[in-house]
Amino acid sequence: MAQEETFIRRLDEKEHEMAMTTENLKVFYGEKEALHSASLQFERYQITSLIGASGSGKSTFLRSLNRMNDTISTARVEGKILYRDLDINSNEIDVYEMRKHIGMVFQRPNPFSKSIYENITFALERHGVHDKKKLDEIVETTLKQASLWDQVKDDLNKSALALSGGQQQRLCIARAIAMKPDILLMDEPASALDPISTQNIEETMMNLKDNYTIIIVTHNMQQAARISDYTAFFHLGQVIEFNETRKIFTKPRVKLTDDYVSGHFG
Repeated sequence: MAQEETFIRRLDEKEHEMAMTTENLKVFYGEKEALHSASLQFERYQITSLIGASGSGKSTFLRSLNRMNDTISTARVEGKILYRDLDINSNEIDVYEMRKHIGMVFQRPNPFSKSIYENITFALERHGVHDKKKLDEIVETTLKQASLWDQVKDDLNKSALALSGGQQQRLCIARAIAMKPDILLMDEPASALDPISTQNIEETMMNLKDNYTIIIVTHNMQQAARISDYTAFFHLGQVIEFNETRKIFTKPRVKLTDDYVSGHFG
């Protein structure tokens, strides 16, 4: 297959405030280069979807944005990840402190085997928040933001593991935003959920973008079209095209993108 022209949309920083920028980001697993020179800009208080086939590099890219690839012994990350004018890919960065600002929700719900209340307060208490009134306020606020409060407010001492899959995922979202991050990363947060739970997660994300910048990996192109302001299409470890979502799905600049979103891929 002939090499497709790569089109990377660069946003005008004078008109759009950027929450995060990557410059020539590369990820290696051993000798294999899994991500090739990805340069993207993420606008504050917008939802950006990362789409592409399995193995295209989108999850690898997402995991780089809060240094989750550090947990993989064979991984090596090169290039810049700029947040608040700091390169968070630098060795001088306190990764645990950084993750308070850049939270993450994973593909499958992973609540702690604790009560609903303790799922949210656990990290807060570890970071020195012990005032019961303050903790109560944060639990209520974050559960409301995650559209879960009305369903669990009378059962906060109930095990989180007794919740449905969709409720568990919204609890994980509440847990992530309890630390008040600027950016929320989501790796296919609805892929294991039924359609109704998926709709609830999407509605939650739409509400959250008033206060958070959201970057989401999704295999569901209809989901990307519904919820995101911007979309980046990945293929074989490269960012092929990045633009406003409506343009990616109606007037893509690159044929490979058009083939993928129209279902003529492969």
